[in-house]
Amino acid sequence: MSTISLTLEEIERLSREVLSANGCDQLNTDALVRTIVTAERDGSDSHGLFRLPGYIASLRSGKVNGGARPRISNDLPAVIKVDGDNGYAPAAIEAGVPVLATAAKSLGIAVMTITNSYHFAALWPEVEALAGEGLIGLACVTTKPFVTPAGGAEALFGTNPLAFAWPRPGKMPMVIDMATAAMAHGEIQLAAREGELVPPGTGLDENGAATTDPGEIIKGVLLPFGGYKGSAIALMVELLAAGAVGDCFSFESVAADNGDGGPTIGGEFMLAMAPELVAGPDWADHCETFFQRYDAIEGPRLPGLRRHANRQSTAPRQINAELVGRIQDLRR
Repeated sequence: MSTISLTLEEIERLSREVLSANGCDQLNTDALVRTIVTAERDGSDSHGLFRLPGYIASLRSGKVNGGARPRISNDLPAVIKVDGDNGYAPAAIEAGVPVLATAAKSLGIAVMTITNSYHFAALWPEVEALAGEGLIGLACVTTKPFVTPAGGAEALFGTNPLAFAWPRPGKMPMVIDMATAAMAHGEIQLAAREGELVPPGTGLDENGAATTDPGEIIKGVLLPFGGYKGSAIALMVELLAAGAVGDCFSFESVAADNGDGGPTIGGEFMLAMAPELVAGPDWADHCETFFQRYDAIEGPRLPGLRRHANRQSTAPRQINAELVGRIQDLRR
């Protein structure tokens, strides 16, 4: 793979130029640029610049509102509702998370729903933002249907990621972000681009036969991780992020999409809890005894440590050269 070295500042500048040139206003550009740069900073290659052509495709097709202004309603103290105004999710998340955090700190627990928006990014930034406020965070979204329920060969679920963050005062929070598919769809796309095979059990081809060829899986379906267990969690995400939110299930989102290659419309469910109000004032010390026992076991590592290590590096990031060329062309 041919790569180009780009500093985080260069990634930010390129992203900003391309988004601004394609009808994204400053508020939405700022939110998207933060999302892209954060992903590249932390080594989440499939959710950084890799997503930028899809953002631009949805702006050019007119599907997404590049000047969206999220609207927040908080009629019930523990329920925050954010209408994304047909825009990208990062702006809606940035508007809603402070309100969610305030509610959780006051009440002990609160939920936030996002509707009428397009989510195309990693989930960990929003739950990590809650952990930064000393809160436990949970988030999930539906996506375009790529995944079959266990035992089937027809896509019904999205990759339906689920993210969870646990605050650790004075330390980096513990953050989980995982697809309920055997592999995230973006990782499948990257493997296909690089000509790599994926592990057995990742997906089926268009005829329902097991394959390790990511290109064939893209034409077929992904499998849920862990068989019936992963399938059950994907089902839970559909109900939380669509049913409980009042937005599209994965199969409904694709039916409403124009096929421009950008994100599909859908909802997001978030939950925040204040551990001191729920568990008591000694919660942090108690939980650190658990983390110490975890770390004492040889072999395992806590989720999120690789991302946290990557973000300490100020070195340029190695970006696929063909991708950079495509993005540069989008400035025209």
